[in-house]
Amino acid sequence: MDDITLKNLINEELEFEPSIDAADIGVAVENGIVTLSGHVPNYAQKNKIEEVIGQIKGVRGYAEEIEVRFPGQHSTADDVLAKRAADLIRWNAFVPEDAIKVKVQKGYVTLTGTVEWQYQKERAYRAVADMDGIVGVYNRVDIKPRPTAGDVKSRIEQALKRNAELESEAIKVNVSDGKVTLEGQIKTWSERGIAERAAWAAPGVKQVEDRLRIS
Repeated sequence: MDDITLKNLINEELEFEPSIDAADIGVAVENGIVTLSGHVPNYAQKNKIEEVIGQIKGVRGYAEEIEVRFPGQHSTADDVLAKRAADLIRWNAFVPEDAIKVKVQKGYVTLTGTVEWQYQKERAYRAVADMDGIVGVYNRVDIKPRPTAGDVKSRIEQALKRNAELESEAIKVNVSDGKVTLEGQIKTWSERGIAERAAWAAPGVKQVEDRLRIS
């Protein structure tokens, strides 16, 4: 797919998504690499734009330069945002109680703490990502390694084989001290996300290094 066609496709997808106001979003494409610029009224829209771009076939990568601008330059005090974020995480049944600490500075939320699973880290992020008044979220929650009787490498390979969208034979999995390395070739950007999620789903995984190439 050439860059002009890909750019038009991206603009159509952004216009089609009802939760995004794409009026102030700029899109540039060069050799399949997308650069996004402009501004949105909240962080949730910025997040959604990245999600939409990542699912479009032909996108090899993207650089995001979108700014969050609140309507009328209105902003919420950091202490108010911090309390809201802490409450949302505390109310989330998937996040262990008292495992996550929240810090807010100039509208940026920083999450720290330790959990046992990647999905718990992601749930903490999702709990605050759609809050009004925030500019961004830094998810610095650590994943604590936990002993497991199963073979992590085998679990990941079996998970890849079970997914009909992947050619699992083309993906090599290496595991060392809680770090998973994925290598090989895939056909689309979305397949990369599927493979990464399969790796993170294995117990004890602390880090996933994605070396997959889009053919």
